[in-house]
Amino acid sequence: MDKSTKIFSKHSRLYFWVDLIYKMARYNLKIIFAGRFIWFVIAALVFFILLSINVVFNVPGYDSSSVYAILFFPGILLVFYPTVFGIQSDADTRILEILFGIPDYRYKVWMVRLVMIFLLTWFFLYLFCWVGYYGLTPFPVFEMSWQLMFPVLFLGTLAFLVSTMVKNGNGTAVVMIIIGVLLLMFSDALDRTQWNVFHNPYSIPDKMNEMIWAQISQKNRLFLAISSVIFFLGGLTNLQRREKFLK
Repeated sequence: MDKSTKIFSKHSRLYFWVDLIYKMARYNLKIIFAGRFIWFVIAALVFFILLSINVVFNVPGYDSSSVYAILFFPGILLVFYPTVFGIQSDADTRILEILFGIPDYRYKVWMVRLVMIFLLTWFFLYLFCWVGYYGLTPFPVFEMSWQLMFPVLFLGTLAFLVSTMVKNGNGTAVVMIIIGVLLLMFSDALDRTQWNVFHNPYSIPDKMNEMIWAQISQKNRLFLAISSVIFFLGGLTNLQRREKFLK
């Protein structure tokens, strides 16, 4: 085999794998978002724009902490549908029957899906951050998007865990709304602690030392990251219970 043939063969294999990954990603995105992905992106962008306009006209001296608060809810909106309704979507299309028919395949599928969901959410939050950077106020864009992903991961993996227990999209949505309301109710009481899911690292309370606030923020991110891993593993473990999903 000459050199040109080897090069052509390598390019062919590379094209094969790139094409395969693209098709798998496209197929899983259609399943994850049920063909509604673009509408959720548009809804998140509109929500972000409306909140930004409200801040510009009603919040004097807005800064990076205001941008964090604005971007938080579009991030939750992007991750809400695929994590809450993913299991029900698989059940409705009878994909669960296929997944449970192949040993351990369901773990790989949902690991890939969740990674794709969170990467896409991070990507769009990153783009929204640039919009906020030029439209509102300068701030470290990458750091902002990174900080936002901690509560998004926490609530997204929690929704995935709840969906594996409830096994119904509407029921999971109700449970998550109740949990969200409860977390909001306790957010003021937990504002100066590391346990607040809605902790805003850019909003330093009055008379709070910046070093102490930075330490609280680090502990909060560690708490959210560890909880996300636990929720994620708990959801995958629940997928072992074949008889509870296929009735």
